[in-house]
Amino acid sequence: MWPGDDRKLRFGWLDLLVLAGLLALFGWLAWRANTGLVYNWNWAIVPSLFFRTDAETGAIIPHLLSQGLMVTLRLTFYASIAAALVGLVIGLCRIAPGLLLRLIGRTYVELIRNVPPLVFIFVFYFFLSSQLMPLLGIGDYARNLPVDQRYWFELLFGDRRLIEAFLSGVIVLAMFEGAYVAEIIRGGIQAIPKGQWEAASSLGLSRLDRMRYVLLPQAIKNTAPPMANQFISLVKDSSIVSLIAIQELTFMASQTVVTTQRTFEIWLTIGALYFAICWPLSLLFRRLERRTGQR
Repeated sequence: MWPGDDRKLRFGWLDLLVLAGLLALFGWLAWRANTGLVYNWNWAIVPSLFFRTDAETGAIIPHLLSQGLMVTLRLTFYASIAAALVGLVIGLCRIAPGLLLRLIGRTYVELIRNVPPLVFIFVFYFFLSSQLMPLLGIGDYARNLPVDQRYWFELLFGDRRLIEAFLSGVIVLAMFEGAYVAEIIRGGIQAIPKGQWEAASSLGLSRLDRMRYVLLPQAIKNTAPPMANQFISLVKDSSIVSLIAIQELTFMASQTVVTTQRTFEIWLTIGALYFAICWPLSLLFRRLERRTGQR
């Protein structure tokens, strides 16, 4: 269905047969998992991994998986903003008239796109966490916060004792995703018809004003669908930083599996959580895309 097309989806006989076949396949897989695996399922443990009762106050507080989920959401939010800024700068460098800027943009994009993500994350994370963060003094500042400011700080950034690792993870994710955002922005700008460039030039606008008032607004509209997909990919890609001990959802799940030995229950729950985040976002972005296509 094309953007702006309001026709309702209708199921035909072939669609129903395919759906019935998929349901039968999943049913058979569930039956095989239940009968073929020597595994004692225990789903009752899952709720206790989200919330627990505080021994001192008796209040219900977030447990491991809830804490990891909040870190994942914070990582995604801050990294997406930073990646958009990095991608905008590098994307503009990629189409700059000066050779030096084009070389910088091209080198940045090609370096990240052709290096395995794990290698990039390991190298830059340990450099940032061991060299840059101590110089900035962010850890000392967070640990010495006044008591009345700690609540809001931890609400926005999580455990203040782990702020250096968290910010390093945000920066690494932003740098990695920014290369792909840059290519999306470059493609969106270069897809604008040449006549728009010439019309903006004929008005006597400077290159900066042409980009701000004429080209970038059109490029944003062109790049909305791929940017939405990249944002959803960032939600899933945030699980990579679990390998550098950032306590997001996947890291917490790994630790919980080790302590509880409930492998399938926990990982199926984690998969459902990522789906619960990404699917509504995909529906939201699809709706925004249709509204944009109608204008």
